[in-house]
Amino acid sequence: MFGYVRPVLERLDEEQREAYQSAYCGLCHALGRRCGFWARFTLQYDFTFLAILLAAGENCETECRRCPAHPIRKPRRCIKGDALDLAADESMILTWHKLCDDVADHGFFAGLPARLLRLVFKRAYRKAAAARPQFDQRVREGLARLDQLERARSPELDRVADVFASLLSAAADSLRSDHPNRRPMEQLLYHLGRWIYLVDAWDDLEEDEKKGRYNPLAARFPEGARERRDYFETTLTHSARLAASAANLMELGEWLPIVENVIYLGLPAVQSAVLEGRWRELQKTKTRRDPDARSL
Repeated sequence: MFGYVRPVLERLDEEQREAYQSAYCGLCHALGRRCGFWARFTLQYDFTFLAILLAAGENCETECRRCPAHPIRKPRRCIKGDALDLAADESMILTWHKLCDDVADHGFFAGLPARLLRLVFKRAYRKAAAARPQFDQRVREGLARLDQLERARSPELDRVADVFASLLSAAADSLRSDHPNRRPMEQLLYHLGRWIYLVDAWDDLEEDEKKGRYNPLAARFPEGARERRDYFETTLTHSARLAASAANLMELGEWLPIVENVIYLGLPAVQSAVLEGRWRELQKTKTRRDPDARSL
């Protein structure tokens, strides 16, 4: 959805990098198989992390597959299984509703790209929603509540962030009720969702102010959100630490060093880049679909 949740790849050893690559490529192939070829282009680091969390504790099979984006590259190991199918469906549902949100937030011409993408992904979304109706309903309801708060230009920062966080935590509901990771994963995704929403609000602050759009930080601190950076950094760090505490309760197996890398290294690095205004410039120099590129 946003691309903020990513590892610092150079701090992973070769085996760990290969494992992360297997999840990234596995999700790409799952998206293509379940949602169609064009769905592969929605693949992001955030969704890969979701796939890893869903795969943890599962006996995922592996296979070697060739990458459609790099047809001359030798086949790579990919994980596959129900967890990847679940991640693919939930990723498509989140992508669709994000596009709907973009259409609602922008005027006709500014929202035209999102409108066109909705046409491309309409069939894929319907298929994913039919497979995961409860998750789709939770996302719909959450975004409806979020839209009400945003239209009212709510200054209640915690309340607005809570709605988005609860929406993301719903991804854990698809795990079976007796799954050992269900409860801690729900908490991890909640605090991660809160962190994502707030980081994105800071990242969009200048653009939203120029265009007169609602921004929860500007609404909470009308006297000047940037002057409250210390407060904001503290609440972001608190959310990241709570996500880390939840991750410590999960059975992660081989994915443990990757999850720890994302939470303890990736999130702080992204947070620093966003707060310092370096994030968007950094992203212009990176290849969106190649996880072999330096992540930060």
